[in-house]
Amino acid sequence: MSEYYNYIKSLHLIFVITWFAGLFYIPRLFIYHIEANQKPSPEKEILSKQLKLMAKRLWFIITWPSAILATIFALWLLVIYPGWLTQPWMHVKLGFVLLLILYHLKNHQIFKKFQRDEINYTSNYMRIWNEGATLILFAIVFLVILKHSFNWIFGVVGIIVLGILLMLGIKLYKSIRKKNPEA
Repeated sequence: MSEYYNYIKSLHLIFVITWFAGLFYIPRLFIYHIEANQKPSPEKEILSKQLKLMAKRLWFIITWPSAILATIFALWLLVIYPGWLTQPWMHVKLGFVLLLILYHLKNHQIFKKFQRDEINYTSNYMRIWNEGATLILFAIVFLVILKHSFNWIFGVVGIIVLGILLMLGIKLYKSIRKKNPEA
């Protein structure tokens, strides 16, 4: 079975990448939907219909299948190398994977609300929400690459600094949009 390890790992990585692509893009569609909802008729209805269709295709054709396949290939890798489950870095990684799954499921709830035109979020909130996947991605990649040499202090400080930088970027973008709404 281990002779298939690199193929299984490759497929796992491909589907993790496409899963994250979906998780990065779905909140952007939510932002566009929120902003379209503030437009006058008939533009509001036309944009809303198109954005719901785009979100539906992204969510059910790319994001959900990728999440399922990434998980299947991850479990397969753990079957091949069950010793990883005794490694502390894997415990932390699986904690972040659990957060990723919870983030995915919350996006699914938001997706269902937007499909019913129940929009209870601001575009600024969604911009902040969109960075959740970025923080999880950074944490998981550094854990997987560094494994045993992972320095917890630098890792925690790094994630905090990244979060601060992302929030500053959102704040900067918001001020630019106030000056130029077309930005």
